[in-house]
Amino acid sequence: MNNSFEKYQKRRLRSSYFSVIISIALVLFLVGLFGLIVIKTNSISKHFKEQVAITVFLKDNAKKSDIEILEAELKNAEYTKSVVYVSKNEAAEKYSEDLGENFLEFLGENPLKNAIDVTLKSEFVTPEKMTEIESNMNIRSIVDEVVFDKPLIEILTKNINRLSFWMLLFSGIFTLIAVVLINSSIRLSVYSKRFTLKTMQMVGATKGFIRVPFILKSIQLGVLGAIVAIAALAGFIFYLHKTIPELDLLTDYKLMAILGVGIILLGILITWLSTFFATRRFLNLRTEELYY
Repeated sequence: MNNSFEKYQKRRLRSSYFSVIISIALVLFLVGLFGLIVIKTNSISKHFKEQVAITVFLKDNAKKSDIEILEAELKNAEYTKSVVYVSKNEAAEKYSEDLGENFLEFLGENPLKNAIDVTLKSEFVTPEKMTEIESNMNIRSIVDEVVFDKPLIEILTKNINRLSFWMLLFSGIFTLIAVVLINSSIRLSVYSKRFTLKTMQMVGATKGFIRVPFILKSIQLGVLGAIVAIAALAGFIFYLHKTIPELDLLTDYKLMAILGVGIILLGILITWLSTFFATRRFLNLRTEELYY
């Protein structure tokens, strides 16, 4: 009889632990999925920003040595991602290809200018910084004109800032929801053992002594839940990468590793705090209050 009861209790305990792990895994999976969206949003905005270029048109009388010096300075500048020199002849050939006919035959001469296309790093693609770069270029004696799409930069910066704000807001709300849901699961798990807690306290065990094994067990469940969540998230990422390779989800392993570590740490932190406060609450209750 006792053996049957012990087996029943063990099954109930395993079932309880399994439910907690699944609950934690589901919540952390959703948190990880949202984190992935945030990461890819930043990557996508960075990608679009780094497609923006400043075109520096050069004067016809500019010496080759002066052009090479300017190119070298631009390549070493902190804001530069890449520098491409485009001669007026190359520009004419490309323009003719786009038109589908040789426009030089009508004009008799090449009206285009030699130019340097400067692609900027994403953090410098703002109206203020690009205007500053434009001003620094215009003072050069060999520079005829500096051109970039100011309206496009203003719209791009405004929309990215707005998107970043809302993503940050939703991240905070979603993390709060995750904390509440995992906290509820842990509290229910501790609630089922409230009589055990009180019995240990009544026989003289200190609150710290009682609390430690419960916290360690909860942390273990949190880690297991996080591992399940990471495995599910990895499977989902591989599926998306195979289905929609344009999303380019598997290029930044460092960020993915940070996301995985973040999920594990979040699982540990929430389960630790939830168990600490739940055990403290039940240990502070009187015996007759445990029935309510």
